[in-house]
Amino acid sequence: MLTNIAETKAKPSRKAHRVLPGFRLTLGFTLVYLSLIVLIPLSTIVLQSFQMSGSDFLALITDKRIISAFKISLLTSLSAALFNVALGVLTAWVFVRYSFPGKTFINGLIDLPFALPTAVAGISLTAIYSQNGWIGQIFYAVGIPSAYSAVGITIALIFIGLPFIVRTVQPVLEEWDTETEEAAAILGAYRLRTFMFIILPQLIPAILTGFTLAFARGIGEYGSVIFISGNMPFKTEIAPLLMMTKLEQFDYPGATAIALMMLLISFLLLFIMNLIQWRYARRWGS
Repeated sequence: MLTNIAETKAKPSRKAHRVLPGFRLTLGFTLVYLSLIVLIPLSTIVLQSFQMSGSDFLALITDKRIISAFKISLLTSLSAALFNVALGVLTAWVFVRYSFPGKTFINGLIDLPFALPTAVAGISLTAIYSQNGWIGQIFYAVGIPSAYSAVGITIALIFIGLPFIVRTVQPVLEEWDTETEEAAAILGAYRLRTFMFIILPQLIPAILTGFTLAFARGIGEYGSVIFISGNMPFKTEIAPLLMMTKLEQFDYPGATAIALMMLLISFLLLFIMNLIQWRYARRWGS
């Protein structure tokens, strides 16, 4: 009997696992909130697309102009996201490992693309990277058109995507235990080898998260790209611009069809990256 009493006291109750009070109420509020803000608006895109017949929808998404626009959006977004991975990891490393004058101010500037209106960013980048701009004249002097080209689109996407990489990698580096690096140094490992085989594997999940966010944001970016791209069909025309063109022509089914394709691409990207992260975490954990 005493044994049963001891076992009963040792077993934690179900209520002990509940961190937040009123779990059912908070869960219900969360589901309603997500439905009103996320699920219902996204479902209207699918419903609006049903106004088109299957043949019309297929003809629209296989149009050469739309395929070209999606290709430009995907390639420039991928290029910008890959560039931001290298630049973002380096920036986060500098902020965590080194102290220098103005560090707090520069660290705050990283979040500027989040707060700055995208149209303002687009106008500013166009003025700087145009042929007569401060930086653009350097690019044009060596034969690189930095504005009104795919290069200009990539520059704009690098600007708006950098904070995603920095802010996902920086907390991991701040919590990193440097004793492992010290042990590797004692065993004779060079700094590059220590980074590649000890530090980098721990950063990969954060890097993948930042890469996915930057890539997905770049695919749907409009305000900061529209000015610097030049909007030339089959050259610098992006998918969000075609969607806005359809809306201006009151072609709502056509606009929602393009939006649906962008939504599916973003969901597929997030699914693939989450799958990679899950398999990597499982392999690393084992």
